Amino acid sequence: MPVFIIFIVLSISLYIFYKIKEFRVKAPYEKRWTKSKANIALGVFIGMFGLNRLVINESTYDLVIGGVFLILGLINVFMGYKAYKYFLPLAVEENQQSKS
Repeated sequence: MPVFIIFIVLSISLYIFYKIKEFRVKAPYEKRWTKSKANIALGVFIGMFGLNRLVINESTYDLVIGGVFLILGLINVFMGYKAYKYFLPLAVEENQQSKS
C-alpha cells in the first residue's frame, strides 16, 4: 500500500499548491482554471484515500467508507476535468489579451 500513500501525499501537496496559486492569480478565467486543477487534485486525494480503505478492508465499515470516498473522488475528478477543459481556452485567450 505504499503506492497509495505516495499518491495521497502527492495529490494533497498539489491541491495545496494550486489553492495557494488560485489566491495569487488576479485574472478571473485563469483563477477558475487553477481552481479546476485544485479540484482534480482533491478528487485524486479523496479517491486514493477511498482505494486505500478498500484494500485494507478490516470490516464492512471500511468497505462502505472506502466506496463512498472512491465515488466522491471520481465525481470530483470528473467535474474538475470538465471545468478544466472549459476554462483552458478562456484562460489562454485572457492571457493573450493581457499581453497585447
